[in-house]
This record gives sequence, structure tokens and C-alpha cells, in this order.
Amino acid sequence: MTPDMTPAPLPTPSTPGEPTPPTSPPGRPQLRRSGTDRMLGGVCGGLAEYSGIDAVLWRAGFVGLTVAGGAGVLVYLLLWVLMPAGPLGPDRRPSPVDELVDRLHAAVSGLGRGR
Repeated sequence: MTPDMTPAPLPTPSTPGEPTPPTSPPGRPQLRRSGTDRMLGGVCGGLAEYSGIDAVLWRAGFVGLTVAGGAGVLVYLLLWVLMPAGPLGPDRRPSPVDELVDRLHAAVSGLGRGR
């Protein structure tokens, strides 16, 4: 090869003054029972935080499932046990029912780990 036929240097991936592309898309919140938006167990509030759909619509959906055949109560209770609890507000303590549900959640989630 002759000296005047040398390849040009490759451009650097980022040059000063250009914005760098984002490394990863913003993460989605974890599916947890809400510690702040709760009426019974925080299931609808947690679903609302996760999906962006208002908690009132989730509650109406569970009422509709309950009226249409009773599945709403069963699905709500299953989600209450299967969804982990979210952080509570600074001035809130878990109720005895929440402590029982947390123990049930720990027992159910421990079954899949192959003790």
C-alpha cells in the first residue's frame, strides 16, 4: 500500500457537544401492593401504580367481576396473598391482617424455591 492510500481513522462513538443516547429505557415500577393508596389490602392501588390506570377503575373491575359470578373476590384475595407488600408511609404500621398476609406470601413464595 502506498502512503497516500491509508484508511481514514474511524470516528469516535461520542463527540463533545452531542448528547449521549440513553443506556436503558426507564424501568417500570415493581408490582407490589400499595402502602399509601389502599382501602382493603392495597391491591388496586398497587395495580394502579404499576399499570397507570386509576385505582377506582381497578376497584370497579373487581366489583364487576364479583357481581358477574363471584370471581372478583377470589382474584382479589389471590392477588392480596401473591403480591408482595409495598413500603408503608412513615406514620403507618402494618395491621395484623397485613402481617398474616405477609406471612402467607412468604410461605407461598418459599414453595417455589425448592427447599
